[in-house]
Amino acid sequence: MAEPTTLELDAKYDDYDFPTTAPVPQNGHAGYLTKQQQALVHQLRLMLEAEGFTKRLDTLTLLRFLRARKFDVALAKKMFVECEKWRQDIKLDETVPSWTYPEKEEMFKYYPQYYHKTDKDGRPVYIEQLGGIDLTAMYKITTAERMLTNLAVEYERLADPRLPACSRKSGVLLETCCTIMDLKGVGLSKAPQVYSYVKQASGLSQNYYPERLGRLYLINAPWGFGTVWGIIKGWLDPVTVQKIHVLGSGYQKELLEQVPAENLPKQFGGSCECAGGCPLSDMGPWREKEWAKPPKWETEETTINNTSGEIKDGGADVPAAETAVTDAAEVKAPAPAAA
Repeated sequence: MAEPTTLELDAKYDDYDFPTTAPVPQNGHAGYLTKQQQALVHQLRLMLEAEGFTKRLDTLTLLRFLRARKFDVALAKKMFVECEKWRQDIKLDETVPSWTYPEKEEMFKYYPQYYHKTDKDGRPVYIEQLGGIDLTAMYKITTAERMLTNLAVEYERLADPRLPACSRKSGVLLETCCTIMDLKGVGLSKAPQVYSYVKQASGLSQNYYPERLGRLYLINAPWGFGTVWGIIKGWLDPVTVQKIHVLGSGYQKELLEQVPAENLPKQFGGSCECAGGCPLSDMGPWREKEWAKPPKWETEETTINNTSGEIKDGGADVPAAETAVTDAAEVKAPAPAAA
């Protein structure tokens, strides 16, 4: 078991207003680092500074990239540099503060994806329902580019303000989500379309947002999926496999062991019935005054522009499944796990 250690913070980059110790002892996580791992964080930061990088060099971010590459500094640096290039190419830093997605409600008719309260560990619960995906109809409402941009923006809003608010409320550092993917209705006829989009979304997750998977529940898994999963999990990192639970139609008991009934929408066996519907409610600690704080990207943008214009909130649109889902769908060429 990892021994508790004091996280060495960098005065220039580490401006945290939430707990910075992981909830349970885990090697390589904040509050449980070895001296060598602490040194690797400093080494990675110095290497990136030497190449002119100045943003996202805080300790927790660098740790996520290091964990994703098993603390191989060279590989973590390569991943970070590629991520920053992608961010620059799509102008993500400029897009996040002013992004709006007015087509959200129409899109939810085909592909509901939303945050809804927290699990028993205090993490945001993220729900996706893939059975209604119809890319032909969806592309009449929006574009593939806007869908992926929205996905990226919501990853940013997961990092701030959602996870910090959950960390404040729980009293420990929370960096991951509890994801529920409902596969009901994903038959052979829809599988190609579902896989096409999830593959794109998962690639974004794997390459640019590592270490965000806490638990993943695949519910209403179709007949035969369990057999495929039995083969695929042999190719994955054991740590990732432990996070993934493949369940059929009788998923409620196991799901309720992780998500309180009052936080789980009624359609999934819980008791929550938000006014206006759970998918559009965006309820969670990030909406509770005691725990919520303005995201740093909002403050920075406001300071830079010095305007009084309203910064729009993107609502409940959220990232698609983590890389492990692509691994579960791609039998012939499994991708490396991002979790």
